[in-house]
Amino acid sequence: MAKNNGIVDQRVTGYTPLTSPYQLKQDIPRPHQAVETVTRGRRGIENILDNIDLRKIIIVGPCSIDDPKAAMEYANRLKELSDKVSDQFLIVMRTYFEKPRTSLGWEGLITDPNLDGTNDMNKGLHLSRKILRDISEIGLLTGVEYLDSFTPQYISDLVSWAAIGARTSYSPQHRQMASGLSMPVGIKNDTHGDLNVAVNGVLSAKEPHSFLGINEYGAPSVVNTSGNPYAHLVLRGGDTGPNYDKESVKKAQALLEKAGVLQNVIIDCSHDNSSKDYTKQPEVFEDVTRQIKEGNKKIAGFMVESYVKKGNQKLPADLTKLDHTVLEYGKSKTDGCIDWETTDLLIRDAYRILSHKIFPVIK
Repeated sequence: MAKNNGIVDQRVTGYTPLTSPYQLKQDIPRPHQAVETVTRGRRGIENILDNIDLRKIIIVGPCSIDDPKAAMEYANRLKELSDKVSDQFLIVMRTYFEKPRTSLGWEGLITDPNLDGTNDMNKGLHLSRKILRDISEIGLLTGVEYLDSFTPQYISDLVSWAAIGARTSYSPQHRQMASGLSMPVGIKNDTHGDLNVAVNGVLSAKEPHSFLGINEYGAPSVVNTSGNPYAHLVLRGGDTGPNYDKESVKKAQALLEKAGVLQNVIIDCSHDNSSKDYTKQPEVFEDVTRQIKEGNKKIAGFMVESYVKKGNQKLPADLTKLDHTVLEYGKSKTDGCIDWETTDLLIRDAYRILSHKIFPVIK
């Protein structure tokens, strides 16, 4: 195609047509069980944020989904545990498909499902929707982080909780998108630890907006929203240090009260709250459990990075040089995660502490 007299598309190498959200939903329809799961999940989270439901939310799972088989193995284990602790915890599996990068690196399953730099996004959207469908069909709730304003049209009908991350909490586009999401949305404090950025994000997401996006048929559209009353703060620490301790949490809740928004917060046990050391997540989780036990009722829950195996494995900067045969099954390809066994014991112990019930140990 002509370059329009050499003025436009000078650095664009091509355009790949994208399947429409409508077509993807026809290819991977939403089963009745998934509808029940999502409806129950969203209502449960809303009731917790409204202090009607006294349970706590645990958003737990891989830093990012990279392998459908490992994701489903983890999901089945988590569903079994979720059923056993459901009177105390509402468990949501982290199903993150879009990976924000500070500089360079793998950008997640939607962008690059083959992990080879080919960026087959049509395949990535299909894989992501199928994973969400399969997890929702077994009755387990899912949570995602949204980066692109197009993405919700493809998968949001299978999602119970959403996040706006630390690198995008500044972004007007993401605040606008959050205002139209059909599920509760957590907005993280920024990477520097600035709470005001996230609180302003919560304030903005509560209000109506108009922004550019697509409709169900993939047509460019002006999206008009009514505002999201269940936007809330997620504390994840920052460059200046963690913010999960008792004083930091109370400071955050006071700031939210002053702003006139939901004072309930979710505390991310990973990232800067664990000094970017995945092995410290249990310490944070246990500290937050104590705060809840001591009476802070406006801690809505926890977020934990966890996978089948502990740690992570580094991918090369040039993904075309990746040797897939050396990748270890069930180990994170992004941030380090605690393993399933640690996760299981951590949640069981918190259940015992908060419910005063003895949980049988599985040998």
